[in-house]
Amino acid sequence: MRRTQLYLDDDLWKALHARARSGKTTVSELVRQAVRERYVGKFDERRKAMQEFVGSARRRTEPVDAVQYIRTLRRGSRLDWLHQG
Repeated sequence: MRRTQLYLDDDLWKALHARARSGKTTVSELVRQAVRERYVGKFDERRKAMQEFVGSARRRTEPVDAVQYIRTLRRGSRLDWLHQG
């Protein structure tokens, strides 16, 4: 673990200190938790989603006809909004 120093304005310090006191924890732990959720947690979620996506093609039972797939997409009404105006 590394030590770091942060400058917090008075309002932020008071809010963190009150939250730490009511949660029976420390301001340092609250900051670590917030950083973990903001930066590390999202990375883990993206990595998990990518791992699930990479294996998704293997679960197909039949090959995909790319031309037919594109034609199916073009038949849909999703692009109709471009012609509205």
